[in-house]
Amino acid sequence: MNEPTTQVATFAAGCFWGVEDAFHRVPGVIDAVSGYTGGHAEHPTYRDVCGHGTGHAEAVEVTFDPARVGYEQLLSVFWNIHDPTQLNRQGPDVGDQYRSAIFTHSPEQMRAAIASRDAEQSKYRRPIVTQIVEALKFWRAEEYHQRYFEKNGGAACHIPSAGRS
Repeated sequence: MNEPTTQVATFAAGCFWGVEDAFHRVPGVIDAVSGYTGGHAEHPTYRDVCGHGTGHAEAVEVTFDPARVGYEQLLSVFWNIHDPTQLNRQGPDVGDQYRSAIFTHSPEQMRAAIASRDAEQSKYRRPIVTQIVEALKFWRAEEYHQRYFEKNGGAACHIPSAGRS
């Protein structure tokens, strides 16, 4: 049986506009889509998620070519674009929808995510609060959220962690 030509990874690291933008810049990433996952509501809208009743996080589903970029490299991007020691927030964005999370799509991704979190912890004074859980259904966000910076201008809203040692 042939290996799949693409794989999927899902990350939440604050506002999905910046997360999506960061992953679009990675060679080997075929697509990055803003959406919602990790909660219980079906067909959530941005307003629903911001209302804190869905349990969903703003997340990005990344489709990548594993022959060009490895999952470990995507994990490195994830750790470097946000502060994983902030619980339910990133900078001025506050709420459970902005939590740090890795949603894994296979046992191999789960093992790699846990190993990378454990390795990253030595770089921080505070504990990493990133959730690492099995991926649930991903709901694509409204079209105006997709490739937001390309459509509207502006700079990335993510900055490297201030919590590092």
